[in-house]
Amino acid sequence: MKVYAVGGAIRDTLMGLPVHDIDYVVVGSSVEEMITQGYRPVGKDFPVFLHPDTQAEYALARTERKTGKGYKGFMFYADPSVTLEQDLERRDLTINAMAQEVGSDGKWVGPILDPYNGQQDLAAKVFRHVSDAFAEDPLRLLRIARFAARFPEFSIAPETMEALRAIVQSNELSALSAERVWQELARGFTASNPMRMFQVLLDADAAKVLLPSSLTSNLAKEEYREQLVLHLHASGSRLEDRCAVTLMDLPASDIRAWSECVKMPNEVRDFSEIFSELNLLIEKRGGDTGGIYQPADVLAWFNRADVWRKPERGYALLDLARRIGLSVGALITAIQSAQSLNAAEVIDSIPVEDRSHGEIIRRAVDAARLSAIATALNTQPT
Repeated sequence: MKVYAVGGAIRDTLMGLPVHDIDYVVVGSSVEEMITQGYRPVGKDFPVFLHPDTQAEYALARTERKTGKGYKGFMFYADPSVTLEQDLERRDLTINAMAQEVGSDGKWVGPILDPYNGQQDLAAKVFRHVSDAFAEDPLRLLRIARFAARFPEFSIAPETMEALRAIVQSNELSALSAERVWQELARGFTASNPMRMFQVLLDADAAKVLLPSSLTSNLAKEEYREQLVLHLHASGSRLEDRCAVTLMDLPASDIRAWSECVKMPNEVRDFSEIFSELNLLIEKRGGDTGGIYQPADVLAWFNRADVWRKPERGYALLDLARRIGLSVGALITAIQSAQSLNAAEVIDSIPVEDRSHGEIIRRAVDAARLSAIATALNTQPT
């Protein structure tokens, strides 16, 4: 029985990056032996165990065979006869198919075992798939796109790009769960260069399957891509901000439809929709209103953003717009003016007999807010 650290931990160590999670593979053992040594079985689809002391996950070396659609459509075979090379062969990229033995004290010992030349591809900064079985797992397309966003200096080997296109042509992407698609996209959104993820999806012809059609059309335009790169850089690394600037030119209805397809978290969806509507408000100011915000339009957006109950979100939306170069100074002044209103004083101005009517109170508060917004906007230069 031998234990090896494998995959991303070896890759990141060689790249001088911090290692957060370590995958362990056990060669030459069985389920019975692992249990006898105190490991606790937790794997549903294949033998995975928790270490009795560290609770780290240890998996028996295994091979796999395609039996159905999607990334779960595999049959696994784990046996003491399965070699380390066989286990590494089922992995996605050569740079993720390296291993190093783990001694009894938990330290890595001996040379790096690299049967598929991962170190060579790592030095050349190339993503290359390990075997033809790569194209059998549709999730790998999203993983490569996400890796490209994390390591933008890497290129994709031509044969690997062909394998990605083969995944798209197989229609297996439709077998992926919405939750898993979003998980990979979200990690790409917050990586160092999300545009590389989008470029891989475009090059593999997968964008039309995984992204909103209007976004895919926009991404096909070089000018749009260049502008989005600038916006993504200015937006910071927060998921809500990255997603919002990517989707800002889409109608809110398109964002809602796509969010349902990929099970986007509600807070990310809402932030993106409201930012899209803010972008429309700013565009309207520069168009048919002659460079002037209409107070009613501003109040409508404030209400849509629910800045009264969620002021932090309202300011976060306006600050994001400011960071990507949109002119929102007047809106910031207007929101501050409207939020400074004393609701009690507004209610006191309503006849006593009407103070129990919610709709009358709401209209009075809206009128006061509208007046405050109009006054603030009139003090701003056009």
